[in-house]
Amino acid sequence: MQIAEFQTLMDDLYGEADRERGIPATVAWLCEELGELAQAVRKGTTEQQLHELGDVLAWTASLANQLNLSLTDAASRYVTDPP
Repeated sequence: MQIAEFQTLMDDLYGEADRERGIPATVAWLCEELGELAQAVRKGTTEQQLHELGDVLAWTASLANQLNLSLTDAASRYVTDPP
């Protein structure tokens, strides 16, 4: 799956609820998921790590959708101007 397709899928599945929740709450959920990913990396199985990584991607897509930003555009920076 391409990243733009994933972003569209997340909007189709959760977009309405995500917009109702709002950006501040979405950022809080994303931070929580990052913490769960960190814990899975330290102490979890590969399956748990993959699950939490997916959650981080989903919440990142949700945030991008609410900000009307493209994850493809965000990632393109690493092609044209890597840090």
